[in-house]
Amino acid sequence: MAQQPTVNKVTVVALVENEPGVLNRIASLFRRRAFNIDSLTVGRTHKPDISRMTIRVDAGPEYARKIANNLQKLVNVIDVRVIDNEPHIERDLALIKVRSDDAYSRNTLTEICDRYPARIVDVGPKVAIIEMVGTEIFVEKFIDEVRPIGIIEMIRTGIVSMGRGTRIHDTSVTRRDLARAALQASAMRNGRIV
Repeated sequence: MAQQPTVNKVTVVALVENEPGVLNRIASLFRRRAFNIDSLTVGRTHKPDISRMTIRVDAGPEYARKIANNLQKLVNVIDVRVIDNEPHIERDLALIKVRSDDAYSRNTLTEICDRYPARIVDVGPKVAIIEMVGTEIFVEKFIDEVRPIGIIEMIRTGIVSMGRGTRIHDTSVTRRDLARAALQASAMRNGRIV
């Protein structure tokens, strides 16, 4: 089932060439357009020369197509999709260091973790580290429940998102391959063999 889009947030997924400077160009585009990036997650795909970006932007849905079109114009961008209205799966990972220096805090922490898809990954004499994976809303609720115990430190990965069912992005063709094919076709039309 598709996640309900967060009000005034747009989720854009882009396939990009895995090269130096691509992230900088994309971040600069958002800076120039005065859009705030709420979260940005980048990682390699199953193809080593292609990376996938999931970008959550503070912008209304009316800006979604404009954002996608501007991204598509960048040289190293292969494909762009706005996935808020498509069936997709979203996940956010949070590592939270919480005070656990007495029996009450440890018991409360264990009870909260039992109610969520969270697990305690490290326990020390004074703190415990919890791993929570879920939708952004679910992670926020978990953080609100853990906050009274005493959060010492926290880090979140940001949203990663993937379309359900049919393939949304095709990583089999890079922009360079398309440019090379177009150049060869043009040269053949002009009577030259490449």
